[in-house]
Formats: sequence, structure tokens, C-alpha cells
Amino acid sequence: MAKRAARNKLRDREYEDSGTVQALFPSSVGWNPLEADVRDRKYVKNVRALSTMQQALIDAMDDHSVVVALGPAGTGKTYLAIAKAVDALERGRVNRIVLSRPAVEAGENLGFLPGDVGEKLAPYLRPLYDALTERLGTKRLKMLLAEGAIEVAPVAYMRGRTLNDCFIVIDEAQNCTYGQIKMLLTRLGWRSTMVLTGDPDQTDLLPGLTGLKEIADRLERVEGVSVIRLTEADIVRHPLVGGMLAVL
Repeated sequence: MAKRAARNKLRDREYEDSGTVQALFPSSVGWNPLEADVRDRKYVKNVRALSTMQQALIDAMDDHSVVVALGPAGTGKTYLAIAKAVDALERGRVNRIVLSRPAVEAGENLGFLPGDVGEKLAPYLRPLYDALTERLGTKRLKMLLAEGAIEVAPVAYMRGRTLNDCFIVIDEAQNCTYGQIKMLLTRLGWRSTMVLTGDPDQTDLLPGLTGLKEIADRLERVEGVSVIRLTEADIVRHPLVGGMLAVL
């Protein structure tokens, strides 16, 4: 038995010396188990612009303290804003992310939802949580929410606050009145960035109540504020979305 083990050991050494035996994952090819295909895609996905106007939006968020992004559904307004917010937090440029959305029902009456305040508002804020989960992963998102580094709140909870060292995203701003948007804009504090996203043509408010278009038209003349107008050409969802919105 000892002689057989010795022969096997000698044979293995001869193979190694001859160069026949090679590492299964040689370092020379740069293989890294953390970069394997089975790795969760959301942790390796790099956000990049898919159109000229999307790149303009990304650049505007880098260079301006207030950005208004207008455009139809599927143009990546909310996703790009949240991606930039997460990037700013990870790089230490801000201390917190504050995401807000009006709790407006999309043409339906949901009635009295069960649960506490957080559970009642969860359906309205679900799109924000989905985007955050894709950028951070469920575990890290829960940790940042528990620490208070990320706050998701309805518009009604923003009154009276001053947001310093924050990246603020106001989503679905077309469902805010003129007064609500004015209140939100005045929450901006030092070293903060605020991004408002929405589509004035898809408001769930009664006709004439939305203030997003008027606010955008007025802010376009203010130095330091950037208004980005995306179009159907910037839609990155199913190709039919752009065609349907063009005729609806």
C-alpha cells in the first residue's frame, strides 16, 4: 500500500514537471469566482445612458443642485435618479437618500388599507423600493433603511423639513399640485441635490391641478436648475410602449 502511494506521488510530480497538469482556473486568464455568471446580476450591473437625453440627465444630476426630468413612461427617469442617488451615497458625497412620492391612487379607490402607516403607504412607494432593491440588493437595502441612511416617505411628510447633505428624489411629480412642488423645492438644504421626475401628460389628478409643467417652465429660466425633457425616442421598455404612447 505504501509502495502504491509512493508511485502515485512520483507520477503526479512527473506530470507537474512536464507541464501536463494545469490549474483548473488559472490566474493568467483573470478568472474570478465573484464574477461568475451565477453571481446576482444586480450587483454587477453598470448604469449607462441609452440615449443622448438620458446622458444629458445624468450629466445634469452631476452638475446641478435641482434637476427636473420630464418625459413619458419608460424613459428611465426614476431609475437613473435613484442610481445616481445610490452612487452619491456609496461615494460619501451625501449622508442620506430621501425618496418621496405622492400617495395618489391611479384612477382607483383602494379604500382603507389595513396595517400601520408604513403598511398603508407601501403600495404607493413600491416602485421606489423596486429600484432600490435592484441597485443595492435586499439585504443591504434593509440595513440602510434601518440605519436611516435611506428614507422613503410620502410627499405629505416632507413639510417643515430642511434636507442637508441629502440626495432627494421626488417621483411621480405630475401628481403633485403647484403648492406641493413649491413646498418640496424649498426643502433643499446645503450640499444637497434634488431631482423631480414625472410626466405631465399622465397625471392622476383632476384636470388643471398638476403643477409640474408650470413649475418646469418657470424653473427653466433659473440659473443652477436644469430641466431635461425626454421623449418617446428615449423609452427603454418594450418597443411597443413608445408606439402606443404616440397614439394614445
